[in-house]
Amino acid sequence: MRKFLLLFFVLLNQNLFSSNKPALIPSPQKVEWTTNRFELTGNILLYSVESKGEKEDESIKQIIALFEKEKLKIKTAVSGNKNDPVSKTITIQLIPELPSVTLNKKEGYTLLIDSHAIVIQAITWKGVFHSVQTLKQLVVNDKTRSYIAGCSIIDWPAFSFRGFMQDVGRNYMSPDFLKRQIDVMAAYKFNIFHFHVTDDPGWRLESKKYPQLQSQTATSRKPGKYYSQEEFLDLIKYCAIRHITLIPEIDIPGHCAAFRKAFGFSTMSDPRIKQILLDLINELCDLVPADQMPYIHLGTDEVTGIERPAPDLLPSLLKKVQERGRQVIVWRPGLSIKEDSTSITQLWSSNGKPLIGHKYLDSRLNYLNHLDALNGIGLLFFDQVCGAPQGDSLRLGGILCCWNDNMLIDETNVIKQNPVYPGLLTYSEAVWTGSKLTSGDKYLSTFPQPGTTEYVRFQDFEDRLIKHRDLYFGVRPFPYVKNTQIPWKIIGPFDQKGDINRKFPVETNGIKESYQVDGKEYSWRKELLYGGTIILKHHFGFPSPIVEKEGTVYALTYISSPKKQTVGCWIGFQGWSRSGRRGGPLPQQGQWHTTNPKIWVNNIEIAPPVWKQPGLSSQSSEIPFVDEDYFYREPTRVQLKKGVNEVLLKVPQGGTSWKWMYTFIPVEVKGVNVREVEDLQFSATPFFPSKTE
Repeated sequence: MRKFLLLFFVLLNQNLFSSNKPALIPSPQKVEWTTNRFELTGNILLYSVESKGEKEDESIKQIIALFEKEKLKIKTAVSGNKNDPVSKTITIQLIPELPSVTLNKKEGYTLLIDSHAIVIQAITWKGVFHSVQTLKQLVVNDKTRSYIAGCSIIDWPAFSFRGFMQDVGRNYMSPDFLKRQIDVMAAYKFNIFHFHVTDDPGWRLESKKYPQLQSQTATSRKPGKYYSQEEFLDLIKYCAIRHITLIPEIDIPGHCAAFRKAFGFSTMSDPRIKQILLDLINELCDLVPADQMPYIHLGTDEVTGIERPAPDLLPSLLKKVQERGRQVIVWRPGLSIKEDSTSITQLWSSNGKPLIGHKYLDSRLNYLNHLDALNGIGLLFFDQVCGAPQGDSLRLGGILCCWNDNMLIDETNVIKQNPVYPGLLTYSEAVWTGSKLTSGDKYLSTFPQPGTTEYVRFQDFEDRLIKHRDLYFGVRPFPYVKNTQIPWKIIGPFDQKGDINRKFPVETNGIKESYQVDGKEYSWRKELLYGGTIILKHHFGFPSPIVEKEGTVYALTYISSPKKQTVGCWIGFQGWSRSGRRGGPLPQQGQWHTTNPKIWVNNIEIAPPVWKQPGLSSQSSEIPFVDEDYFYREPTRVQLKKGVNEVLLKVPQGGTSWKWMYTFIPVEVKGVNVREVEDLQFSATPFFPSKTE
């Protein structure tokens, strides 16, 4: 018993110490914490070496801004000039080699922080810049003082390509709005901005040779909205000083309705098209030198019917891009180019397979527009990029994609209606830290069981994610709340015999251990499910709790509330893809979903929202989303009594519904974001254990 108590108090002290550590995202490869603290007081001198006579501006500026934010003045000097009396120093050292950094050395760094000195070592300014992003996260502001936590960090990226894509071809977004997203990318060590600048609704990059591409007649959405060549160059520069490479995508020959309209082509096989596209590639390459724009993406995916090109089109474009000193990137699946032996392939679906000998990027499971705001974060965390813990000569990394195909009312809706910022932070962990998890697709739809290594690792990440939400995203939409603590008992599926409205004894006879229906006994499953969103059967075929194609499932949990109160709740029974309302039509008034699910809290049925656009078909991409998904509509108000509250959901599946799922979690609105409702406890049984048990 004494050994047990001693171990308990040791673990308790470790957890208390751990809870006070800064939350770092992405997690460094190696970190050792110390009790030293670099207090943010006194005089501080920043001095750095010069590299080939060129001094890095952005890293230095960000360090100075960091200390000015803490109301401290910082002096700068060249290495060796330390005449001013100072109590603390920050040293940046560019050195030829970092033996402790084992992969992608030019982006790696070491960071040492003690009471009086901060020392940054890197081979290049890229490494310095990444170290500064970590340094900013190490600042701790408690009630009495501010300091930088003492530690020793050795860090490097697991993958050389760490990207994010925005589709501005379908929905134009202003340069300032894009820059705010690029700032977040930089803060979390992304180095690729994939700029999908053309698509069916618009050709958004200005051509002075062919100005008809920007004509209002050619553009079906936001006519007159495009990026001037000056704005494009500014975006290239804005990315570059943050060590991010912009990759423009001219998506051809599919997704070219705007292009065809501009020139009056009825098909992409017209022989005149080749010279126009060759001219456009030359114009783009004349605009930006190869060292600043080393990649051009040519698309080549989803080509059907009138989009089929002439046989010599793609080989000619491939050759032209290579002649201009750029590497070609193409989607896979996509059209094959017989002469292509060097392109980088970007995999975009489960059918996307790497080509033998080709370098490749992984975008197969990370389309933000398909992801649920809660469950999708688990998918991004547990999906191993390129199926490996780190990159190699062929596995370059991955690009997180935001394909909001449907028209947007306002550009800001792209980050309100898709989990962009929670997704970026989670994906940064995947592509920078890498994942050694070997669970395959086991946890892509369902959280692991408590106590497992995978569950502990995700809970640790979730805690860090919540801290970042609260520290850095107060005015930016961040649709995520802690939810791995919510347990669910499920029973079924009951055979509804084609009637999704059929009632079963769970809702008519109260909660019992088992039920007899049609001569078959049904019992609550012993293994609990966890999360605010539960995927009962995954639409992409990942391992899930339910194997049947349809039926009616009931889900049960209990909430202990310290007082009688009304709380907001995220409630939903469908995760609508923001690229087409898949599984439509939308519910009619009085329905949560077309399958007629229901929810009761303490035996009181909770009414669905009054929908703003009831009954829309799945093919309604020109009608913007407004309240279809739970995480961007007003939370449903639910009355909780003091003590234990029973939550019961009925979740039928059948008809045209695409996804078999549900969401329920109490939330509190804080400005543009939500937070966890304080002091609520969750259990799968109505009796909560005491703290001494």
